[in-house]
Formats: sequence, C-alpha cells, structure tokens
Amino acid sequence: MSQEIERKFLVTGEYKSRAYEQSRIVQGYISSARGRTVRVRIRNGKGYLTIKGASDASGLSRYEWEKEIPLNEAEELMKLCEPGVIDKTRYLVRSGRHTFEVDEFYGENEGLVAVSYTHLTLPTNSLV
Repeated sequence: MSQEIERKFLVTGEYKSRAYEQSRIVQGYISSARGRTVRVRIRNGKGYLTIKGASDASGLSRYEWEKEIPLNEAEELMKLCEPGVIDKTRYLVRSGRHTFEVDEFYGENEGLVAVSYTHLTLPTNSLV
C-alpha cells in the first residue's frame, strides 16, 4: 500500500495554456466516514475504486489504495454514492520537476479552481 502526501491550494491566474494534459472526472464517495473514505471515479472512460485511510498524527499523509475497475461497474457504484457527486476537469501542469493537478469544478462547486501536489511513496518493505 502506498502513502499519499497531498497539499491543496486555491488558484488564481491563467493555467490552461500551461497544461500538457486534461481529463474530465466524475467522482463520488460511497463512504466519507472520518478516518476512511471509499471513492468511485470515472476518468477518461475508465473506472477506479479508491480507499483512503486516516491521516497520520501530523495530518500530512495517509494510506491510499486504488484499483482500475470496469467502466460499467464504476457507473453502477456511482448510484450508491453519497449526495454531492463531483464533476471537474483536471489539468496537469509541469513546473520544474513537479507536476501539479489543477482542478476546475462544475455543478455545485462551479467557479472553484484548486491545485494539488501529490507525492506517493512506496512502503518501506516493497520491492522496486
């Protein structure tokens, strides 16, 4: 299982012209209980199921597991999601050695633009 370290910030200014890739994402949460979330996502015609654990004591990282699932299964799982399905376009923007994910939201979150930088680390006992 990998560990996710993620930071999010609000965005102002132009970013779309700097993006080298973009994708439409629709996602919902089957469970958003404190300390654990189960998310289903449809991105570029593919389905994904993600389980995220509780944040560590510092609140800076948490465990994450993700698996690609058939699109039709993701569509069925979306029907089980809590209210508030998220619709957004994600733009990937490089800056130096880093890639930032800029999300432009629609629907209930129309007008919100946020950037995140995620660093995934492998468990110390995994083989590379």
